[in-house]
Parts: sequence; C-alpha cells; structure tokens
Amino acid sequence: MNDIIAARAIHVLAVVIWIGGVAMITLSVLPAARRGDLGPNRIAAFEAIERRFSGHARIAVLLVGLSGLYMLYRLDIWARFRLAEFWWMHAMVFVWLVFAILLFIAEPLILHRRFHEWGRRDPDGALAALQRGHWVLLALSLVTIFGAVAGSQGWSLF
Repeated sequence: MNDIIAARAIHVLAVVIWIGGVAMITLSVLPAARRGDLGPNRIAAFEAIERRFSGHARIAVLLVGLSGLYMLYRLDIWARFRLAEFWWMHAMVFVWLVFAILLFIAEPLILHRRFHEWGRRDPDGALAALQRGHWVLLALSLVTIFGAVAGSQGWSLF
C-alpha cells in the first residue's frame, strides 16, 4: 500500500504545482500584463513568463496523468466511472484531457503563434481573451478539486 500513498502524494503535489500555476497566471500575471505593469512590451513579458512555466506545467500534467492511471489500475476502481456519485472522477479526467490537449498539442502547434500575431495587432484584445479563457480553466479546475477532495472523503451530491 506504500505505492498507493506515494502515487497519491505525487498526484496531489503535481496538481498543486499545475493548478497553482494556472491560478497565479489568471489572478496575477494576466492582470499585471493588462495594466502594463510588466513593461512596455506586455505580450513579450507574458510570453516569457508563460514559456518558463509551460515546461513545469507539462511535467506536472504528465505526473498527474501517470499517477492517476496507476491508482486506477492498482486499486482497480474503474467501475467508479459508471456511478454518478463519482462525478468528480469524470471531472478530473476531463480537466486533465483539456489541459493535456492545450499544453501538448494546441499551444505549441497553433495557439502560441496565433496569440503572438494577435498580440502584435491588438495586445489589449489578446490579453483580455486569454484571461477569459484562463478564468474558465481555473473555475473548472477549482470545482473539480473541491469535488474530488470532498468526494474522496465520502461527500456526495447524489
């Protein structure tokens, strides 16, 4: 059972790094960039911060996925996905998939270039849209975290 404890600890630590970073970007970095607090080239400043964090986020998302899959396999709890009371497990997989697609496919192949071009033409619009998207991602993540912690302790909506 020590392997499960280690997997859960890795899972939670990686979620803290990943979603904590999303919160920092959403609540601090993007508002500062929109106000001009990051200097005259707000887009370049934001991209420099985002570039440094994206590697950490990718590692954290990989660790969350691997540790979550390991716990599902090791505890043989696949059947929970058939029960509505474990809605938070579906939410965890959904949020993980959204971020995995964004971080590993959409951002490096499409979004980074488009944001950079949009940011040169309309930095206010680009940063505002990015912040709205981050608010949606953060809200989904926080609801999922709340549900997962409460649900894993026996609290149920159903």
